[in-house]
Amino acid sequence: MITVLPEKDFQKVKEIFAENELSCNEFSGCVTAKSGEEVLGYCLYNLDKNQITILKLEPTEDLLMADGVLRSALHVAAESFVLDARYTADMDNIIFKKLDFIKDETQRKLDIDKLFGGCSCKK
Repeated sequence: MITVLPEKDFQKVKEIFAENELSCNEFSGCVTAKSGEEVLGYCLYNLDKNQITILKLEPTEDLLMADGVLRSALHVAAESFVLDARYTADMDNIIFKKLDFIKDETQRKLDIDKLFGGCSCKK
């Protein structure tokens, strides 16, 4: 069975950030997709009271898995009443285009409202 859940252990979050050569801070979080203990995908993000910023999304070649972990991260933000979602400038936006989540490419904004609809992945 596959589970997609926010990582509760902040030490594990720090380790995943370090493995990806990303800085971790008090706003950092991670959603992981697992089959047992095997990690199938993850989404690394920073979430403050105003915005969620996606820092890393894996896998990028499995659209359904990427869609699931991205939606889970955006759900974490929505539960905190944060509806401004963005991705960092160093991320390749192709995955967000394929998942049909881009709201404004120039501002790197994601359409969090898509969280409440079905997958509209584009190959």
